[in-house]
Formats: sequence, C-alpha cells, structure tokens
Amino acid sequence: MIKMDSKAQLTVDIVIKVAEGKIDIVNAAKLLNKSRRTIERYLKKYRKCGIQFVVHQNTGKSPSNKSSDEKKRAIQMLIREKYFDVNLTHLRELLHENEGIQVKRESLRCWAHEIHHVKRAKRRRSRARKRRERMESPGLLLQMDGSPHRWFGDKKSCLIAIIDDATSEVHAEFFESETTLGCLKVLRDYIARKGLFKALYVDRAGIFGGPKRCNFSQVQRACSELGIEIIFANSPQGKGRIERSFDTFQDRLVPELRLNDVQDIDRANRYLQEVFIPSFWRDQIEVMSRNEGSEFTQLPEHLNLDDICVVKDYRKIRSDHTFSYGNKFYLIESPLKHSIAKQKIEIRTGQNEGFDAYFAGRHLAVSEVIEPTKPSMFDLDIQKKLEVLELAKKLRNVSEAARLSGVSRDTIYRHRKLIKEGGVQALKRQVRADHYHQNRTDQEVASTVIEFSLDNPHLGQVQVSNQLRKHYQIELSASGVRYVWLRENMQTCALRLQKKELLSAAI
Repeated sequence: MIKMDSKAQLTVDIVIKVAEGKIDIVNAAKLLNKSRRTIERYLKKYRKCGIQFVVHQNTGKSPSNKSSDEKKRAIQMLIREKYFDVNLTHLRELLHENEGIQVKRESLRCWAHEIHHVKRAKRRRSRARKRRERMESPGLLLQMDGSPHRWFGDKKSCLIAIIDDATSEVHAEFFESETTLGCLKVLRDYIARKGLFKALYVDRAGIFGGPKRCNFSQVQRACSELGIEIIFANSPQGKGRIERSFDTFQDRLVPELRLNDVQDIDRANRYLQEVFIPSFWRDQIEVMSRNEGSEFTQLPEHLNLDDICVVKDYRKIRSDHTFSYGNKFYLIESPLKHSIAKQKIEIRTGQNEGFDAYFAGRHLAVSEVIEPTKPSMFDLDIQKKLEVLELAKKLRNVSEAARLSGVSRDTIYRHRKLIKEGGVQALKRQVRADHYHQNRTDQEVASTVIEFSLDNPHLGQVQVSNQLRKHYQIELSASGVRYVWLRENMQTCALRLQKKELLSAAI
C-alpha cells in the first residue's frame, strides 16, 4: 500500500493522463509547476515501475548521520535536571564544554521542544524606533544602570554596570541594592582603569539626579567635579545598549552562577570579573570601534578619585566646635589657629564604615561626645527596689524597712531571693506573655467575631458590629471588631478570604 498526500495524488493523476495522451507535457509542466525535463523523468519512471515513482527512494529509511536514541535521552535528561534555565545556544556550548557532547543546533532544538524545556525569547517590542548608530570612538559616551534580579541564591541583588557605547566594553559589580555608594564605586573603578570619559547616559532615577532629586544627587555632583556631562534618557529604549546587556547577563550569567554553586556576593563578583567577562563578553560581545583613537583622558594629578567618588554631606559647626551627624555629637579635636564656628564642615562617607570630616580641604580629627542619658522607667524601678533592700540591710529589720518604705515584707524577701538567683537584672519587671489588658475583648467574643467575619468576609467592621448585636446579642463596637481583626491579621476583605482558604485547606 502506498500512502500519498494531496500533492502526490495530483502528480500521479496528471502523469497518468500524460501517459494516456490526454494532456501534453507542456500543460502538465504548467499544472504541476515543474520543468519539462521533470515531467519527462516522471513519465519514464511511471512506465517502468507504475505509480511508485512518486515515492522518494529515502522514504522510510533512517538518515546515515542520525544521532542515537541513547544520546537523545541523555541530553534530554541533562536539560531537565541540570540545564533547565539555559537557552539553546548557551546549552550547546555548555554540553560541549562540561559534558563533552557535540550536537547540531537543530537537533538540539527538536529534542528540547519534545520535552517542552525551551527557554523562550522575550517578546519583541511592537513599537518601531529609529536605530541610533554607535559612537565613533571609545570614551565618548558610556551608559550606566542597575538591574535588580534574583542573580544567585534566594534573595534579590542588584548588578550595577557601565558600558562603552562604541565598543560594548563593560564593567559590572554586584551589590545588595542599587545605591549611590554602589554607583560611585563602579564609576570610580572604571575611571581608575580606563580614564576620564566625556558623557554618561543614564535614566531619570534619583540616584543620577533625576527630577525627584534634582541638584541633590551625589553621582551628579561627582560627575560635575570630574568634568563628565550627564545625559538623561527619555525612555528605556534610549539607552538600549545597557538594557540589552542586562538581558544577556540574565540569560547567561544566572545559569552559570547556579552551576558553579555561587551563593554570595563576593564569589559572584569574582566569577563575573575573572571568568565571565574575560572569557565570554570580551570574545563574543565586544566590537571594534570605527575610529582607532580613544577619547579617554588621563585623570589630572590634582584630582583624587577617593575624595570625589564618595558621599558628601555638610553640617554647621557650633560655637563649642561640635557638630551633629547621624543622631550623635562630635567634637573637633584638631588644633586650630582661629575659630571655625558657624562654618560648614564636610562629611565624607565611602565604602568603609565611619566617615571623615574635612574643612577647607583639611582632614580634621573628631571624637564622639558621650552625653548623659536619662534613666529609663525600668532602671528607676530597679533603683527603688535596691534602695529598699539597702534600707532593710542597714536597719537589720525587715519589718521596720517595710513600714518606712511602704512595701510589704513578702516583697522584700522576694526581691532578696531574685537577686540571689539572677542578680540585679532579675528585679526587672516581667510582663507575662499571656497577660491581657483589662479592657481587651474576651476570648469567646473574639472567636465569635473571627468566625462570623470569615463566613461574611465582605462585611465591614460597622456591619459586623450590628450583626453581632442583632443575632448574637454581643455588644461590641466597630473599633472592637477592628482590634480583633488587627490581632488576627484579617483587617481587609482579601486577608479574610485568604485566611478562610487556608483554614479550609487545613481541614
């Protein structure tokens, strides 16, 4: 039996009619959209072997270069268990480097599709945008941004990167979040390695001096001192170079960090700067600029990056040469010829803990002023108890000490026992965990409120209070209902529905 599709059936019908003389070869070639030579070849095969001429000779035969089923199953198992978050191109490279398996990309694509483990590309933007050509020389324009993502481990971290628009040369580092100090550190390290550049292309975030923090940004101030112009992008697509680089980092770097069991920022930064960027980015992403010359300039000798790429705050010096910073008072200890009271002192905060104080470019030695603090209520309570015990010890008569101090003898004996067992801190008043305020709603009433609220999650606190009064004869104000809800974390309709589902699932 020969299985044929509609196209093969049409070919057979027309060739048969040509053989019977009903259609000439020219018209048959037009009907089948074939050449005259092909129709003559079909006719010759038909007269020799019948309608089997339409079946290709390789039909039903396995290709000579077909991969084995064992290899296919082994690769599919690796995709499921080890390389489940890797794209096809990266997967093919990792199979060759780590597993010693070479496979064609199309075969790998088909096998991955069979087990539905293909990492889909992100949806392309539908809006058409005009392409902007790269800068002609390196150092003319650099783009900078941060990408919060779950790069490694279970917590999110932020990758702050700076990239050259002309060559795509990148410098990046992981931080806990996108902070001003992180951006200043990346900027400082890049300038120390490459030199000063002309302009920095960033978004309108407050860190870079956007509308929310205009003229109050530390990055904007540092760039101004270094002579770097800041250009703000009107859309994320405007700084597409850095945005697409984050796509590449998330697509390639995340699986590699997972495969190398990287779980902390220090190891992630070492892998990024010592392995990923040198071995992959520089070989496959970086390009040559159109001009051989570079626009990077050497940092002038009078500029110090450690004095510029820091957070600078200013405080007013008091008449006694003290100033406040971080809810603490500090005294200027450096010897001064003249008073600098009422002047502004510069506070510089870097990556290290603490700060440095400067005035007119001179580093000042400061020390913290420890002011006396008022004793707390617990300290006063302990002091009173100690005074009563001291009085009883001095009089050598507990009854007389109790009469003079106004406390009972049992209390004095109990305090003596507490000090003997746990020291002075044992006199601190202990609040029982199960202690209820005298005006707190009874537990039975609270249980009724919770049960009724879960049965009617759409009702508000006033409606619940009215219904309890009507059906259960419970006098509870709307505020009382609200307090019960707050204690049980069910103050909104969504929270009540969520709690109801959890209770139903537990049952």
